[in-house]
Amino acid sequence: MDHDFIFEARQARVLFGAGRIEALAGEVDRLGAKRALILSTPQQRAQAENTVRRLGNTAIGIFDQAVMHVPIETARAARAEAKRLNADCCVAIGGGSTVGLAKAIALVTGLPIVAIPTTFAGSEMTPIWGLTEDGIKTTGRDARVLPKTVIYDPELTLTLPPAAVGTSGINAMAHSVEALYAENANPVASLMAEESLRALAVSLPKIIAQPEDLAARSEALYGAWLAGLVLGTVGVALHHKLCHTLGGSFAMPHAEIHTLILPHAAAYNAAAAPDAMARVARALGVQNAPAGLFDLAVSVGAEMALSEFGMTEADLDRAAEIALTNPYYNPRPIEKGAIRALLDDAYYGRRPDM
Repeated sequence: MDHDFIFEARQARVLFGAGRIEALAGEVDRLGAKRALILSTPQQRAQAENTVRRLGNTAIGIFDQAVMHVPIETARAARAEAKRLNADCCVAIGGGSTVGLAKAIALVTGLPIVAIPTTFAGSEMTPIWGLTEDGIKTTGRDARVLPKTVIYDPELTLTLPPAAVGTSGINAMAHSVEALYAENANPVASLMAEESLRALAVSLPKIIAQPEDLAARSEALYGAWLAGLVLGTVGVALHHKLCHTLGGSFAMPHAEIHTLILPHAAAYNAAAAPDAMARVARALGVQNAPAGLFDLAVSVGAEMALSEFGMTEADLDRAAEIALTNPYYNPRPIEKGAIRALLDDAYYGRRPDM
C-alpha cells in the first residue's frame, strides 16, 4: 500500500476510569494552578458545586452560563470573570458547550484547561475552538485551547438524560466518519476512527437499554476519546460545515443536528469515498454505511427530521447558500442543487437508501 501523509500528534494528559474524578485536585496542583475558575452550564450547576468542594480553596468561583455554539457575548463575559478573579486555570465540567467556553477563554488568555467530560462528544481532545457572532459560527485551530488534562470518569455520565446519550455519542461518531475521508487523512487517525465507531455503535444502544450499565458507559467514553483524538489530528468536511451553519445561523441544537445530518452527509460523499464508507459499514456491522448510521440514530431515540426543530422549508434555501460560503474541503464537489436536496432529505427525515 502506498502511504503519503503527514501526522501531527497533539497530546493532552488523560486519566480514564471509574472514580478518576477523585484525582482532580492533584491534577490542578500538577499544573501549578492555585486559582481555578469552574465552568458549567446552568443545568450542571450542582456538578460545578461538587467540583468546588473537591478543590477546596483552590476553586475561586463558578461561571455557569455556558451555552451551545459559544455566543461571543458569553465568551466575553466569561473572560471578564476570569480576569476579575485573577484565575490561573479553568476547570470545565460538562459537554461541548462548557469545554467550548473554556477554549474561548484560553484562546485570548492562554489559561490552562482541565476538562471533565460528562457527555460523549469528544471535543475535549481537540485544539478546535468555535464562536458564534451575528448568526455566523466561526471555527479555528489553536494549540492554546487544547486542554492540558482530561479526566474521563464514566460515573459522571450517569446523570446524562437518555435522550442526550445517543445524540452525544453520534456527534462524536461524526468526527470519525469525516476523518476517514478528510483531506489530511492518515493511517493512524483512520485506525482510531474505525475503532471509535465500533465502540460507540456497540455501547450506545446498551446504555439506552440499561442506563446503569457502567461498562457500556466506559466503552462509549472510550469511543468518544478516540473520536476527539481523531478530530484533533485531521480536518473536517461537509458534515461539519452544514452543522456549523445550522447551529450558528439557525440556533439548532448541537448534538441533535450532528446526529440528524450525519447519514445524509455520508450519503452525499459515499460514491466519492468508497473506502471510507466500507470502513464505516464494517465498524457498524452493516452493509450500507449511510443507512446504518440512520438506523443507529433511530435506535437510540434521535429525532431525524429538521422540521421537528423549528426550521421551515423556506429556511433550507438560505441554509444551502450559507453552506456554500467558504466551503470546507470535501471529497465530492459542493454543488448547490445537491446540497439543497440533502437538506430536503434531512428536513423530512428520509432514510438514505443506497
